[in-house]
Amino acid sequence: MSASTTAAPPRALEQRPLLGVAIFIASESMFFLSVIFAFVQLRPADMSTPKALLDVGRTFLFSLCLFASSGTITLSHRGGARHRGWLAATWILGAIFLVGQGSEYWRLLQAGISPSSGVFETAFFTLTGLHGLHVLVGLVALATLFVVATVRPEGLRGVAWEGVSWYWHFVDAVWVVVFSVVYLWTAVS
Repeated sequence: MSASTTAAPPRALEQRPLLGVAIFIASESMFFLSVIFAFVQLRPADMSTPKALLDVGRTFLFSLCLFASSGTITLSHRGGARHRGWLAATWILGAIFLVGQGSEYWRLLQAGISPSSGVFETAFFTLTGLHGLHVLVGLVALATLFVVATVRPEGLRGVAWEGVSWYWHFVDAVWVVVFSVVYLWTAVS
């Protein structure tokens, strides 16, 4: 077989760090699928209380920030260290989302709704909280990438940008599913 007919190995197989990120994302995907499945199974038949609890419109606005951050991380990844502004924009959009999620929790807690209030509430706080934790980890990775790109850009390899970018897209994709299942499906039920 000639070299021209041989398919190139996927990028993740060429770089061990990217293979590690891909395996991590695959395992976290299975984890989130399990938690989402549990959430769906634990949904009450009468959705009037969850409908009254969740602020879909407000959460959608914060979600738009997270969704937009997929675009800014892509622009940052394409430009590398010279596009740190897009990296900073990604961090800011992710932080806005996280603050929005925190304010949603605060609003619910002030209304006497907590993880121990019922099965739906436990599932809600668990699923959205786990996602929030993953966003926080992503914010730390973005901040680290920004600092290294600022202080020592020559020491930063493209694989670092790519790995962080993959993880951030994963966090965004998970929220698309979580927002759809938790907020939108609850609103139309």
